[in-house]
Amino acid sequence: MIDPTLVLQALVSGVLAAGLYALVSVGLALAIGVIGIVNFAHGEFFMVGAFFAYQLFVSFGIDPVVSLFLVAPALGLIGALIYASTIRFVLKAPELNQMLLTFGLGIILQNLALLVWGGDPRTISGIAYRSIGFQIGPISVGLVPLASFVISLALVLGLYWMLARTATGRAMRAVAQNRIGAALVGLEVDRVYLVAFALSALLAGIGGVMIAVIQSPTPTIGLAFTLKAFAIVVVAGLGNIRGVLFASLFVAIAESMVATLVPNGDTLRNAVFFAIIFVVLVWRSRRVA
Repeated sequence: MIDPTLVLQALVSGVLAAGLYALVSVGLALAIGVIGIVNFAHGEFFMVGAFFAYQLFVSFGIDPVVSLFLVAPALGLIGALIYASTIRFVLKAPELNQMLLTFGLGIILQNLALLVWGGDPRTISGIAYRSIGFQIGPISVGLVPLASFVISLALVLGLYWMLARTATGRAMRAVAQNRIGAALVGLEVDRVYLVAFALSALLAGIGGVMIAVIQSPTPTIGLAFTLKAFAIVVVAGLGNIRGVLFASLFVAIAESMVATLVPNGDTLRNAVFFAIIFVVLVWRSRRVA
């Protein structure tokens, strides 16, 4: 018989993880929705953010909370440089060429991280708040996962507000709907693409700082979060930025339930995302048919 406390703990853990998943996934959805490119290197921006936070802590003693304000603009700049030097030249190329380019960029970033930091997990140790937790009845809630959820949710909602209320956000929505029409009314489409890609990388980098505190990242952690982001984007609908938050809740809770309640479920954690992608794609293809 399943212990109700375990189910409730898994549910809470899933909800807390959903914030970080949404933060990473909304950047991928932004690149797909606005630029129209599937970025297979998105998880590597997340990984680079994690290692930047680790290096700032080890070399200069900068707390990860403070390093958020350094890593975020650094990843935004990296995203802008990568767009300007590579991505912009394949936007009119076949989709396979775009995918191969972003996949190659991901491999390059991953191997650069291996050269600089090695393949071993890197831990940010000695942070007092990392071990702080709360007990609410039978449920345990860690301070770091809770703070990660709050910050991620605030950033995702802030992005929604920016897209709806600011001139830059309206320009992104206009380009996403009809890039030719947007260009005809005077919008600089390439500049909008640059900002969208930089913002996508920036959000992923912030997520990386958070994961550097929650667990010990390795240079291959980006692939796992790329898979999670793709599963969430597929559930939400490709390019559907507003659906990412609810899709993240669904995927994160499903992962947590499997990991907690299924025997040897932790080894099946990553298989959840493949299963979700498969089921959603089959279900949608049957509806179309």
